[in-house]
Amino acid sequence: MSWVAAVARLRARREPGVLVTVATVRGHAPRRAGAKLVVGRTETWGSIGGGNIEAVAIDRARELIGAAAAEPEPESEPELMEFALNDKVTGRHGVQCCGGAVTVLLEPLPVVQAVAVFGVGHVGLELARILARHHLDLHLVDTRPDMLTDERLGVLADAVAQVHVHHTPLLPEAVLAELPPGAHVLIMTHDHAEDAALCDAALRTAGLGSIGLIGSSAKWARFRQRLATEGGHDAAAIDRIKTPIGISGIAGKEPATIAVSVAADLLRTFERDSAKGRALPNQAVTGQSVTGQSVTGAVRLARASDALTVA
Repeated sequence: MSWVAAVARLRARREPGVLVTVATVRGHAPRRAGAKLVVGRTETWGSIGGGNIEAVAIDRARELIGAAAAEPEPESEPELMEFALNDKVTGRHGVQCCGGAVTVLLEPLPVVQAVAVFGVGHVGLELARILARHHLDLHLVDTRPDMLTDERLGVLADAVAQVHVHHTPLLPEAVLAELPPGAHVLIMTHDHAEDAALCDAALRTAGLGSIGLIGSSAKWARFRQRLATEGGHDAAAIDRIKTPIGISGIAGKEPATIAVSVAADLLRTFERDSAKGRALPNQAVTGQSVTGQSVTGAVRLARASDALTVA
């Protein structure tokens, strides 16, 4: 497997890794400059020449992976390691006496942030265009097939992000359980009943990151009351939902203006999480229980009547 495919595999699995590259070679060495090795938690792909060089690089790469999991940094910095290849140097994993010297670069491959946008209307599409320019996993969810056509989403063709499209004609909240741990959720559908169902389901889904809801203060007042009285959520749980979303003080109503504000606020959330030394938001919140039963998927909105019901 090529190193490019290996990096893609780690990203698809949402696993951290380290890309190891032979940066410089002086004299004789097992591999030329540019040789690459990808290191995961338990697997490796490629080679930088075997022997002590490779073994020590793998050891250090896994130390970096372990350190990031224990106490993530805002940005893990690349590292350089130097190796003298002669019989006077005894390495941790033996002697390599090729006669030259090698410098190896270790570049951490962190797990990227994940964002789910529920509702790909005017604002949702503008927001997707901005977020798609960032290294993250972007999930776009809508019940309306015409919002997710190839032609409409063609503006994301050059996306840096990995874009995942979910057409869910009946229960878009079912996608919540499929999202990776720590995923940030933004709710902005065309239907207030659908928004309410998503708010309720998001509060019952363990391991999500931030939850944001677009809308007015009047809309939120109704939602908040129903989430408490009909959904059974306590005040602390309801307070996890941020509304309005976006940077305060930006009053423009144009979809692109709203999208810029929301994206900036989300990026600020990413920075805040990193500053606290957390790769993923707090996952201590778990699903609640309604009438003594597991509630994952148990509470749905009857959209026709716009009422919260317990199955």
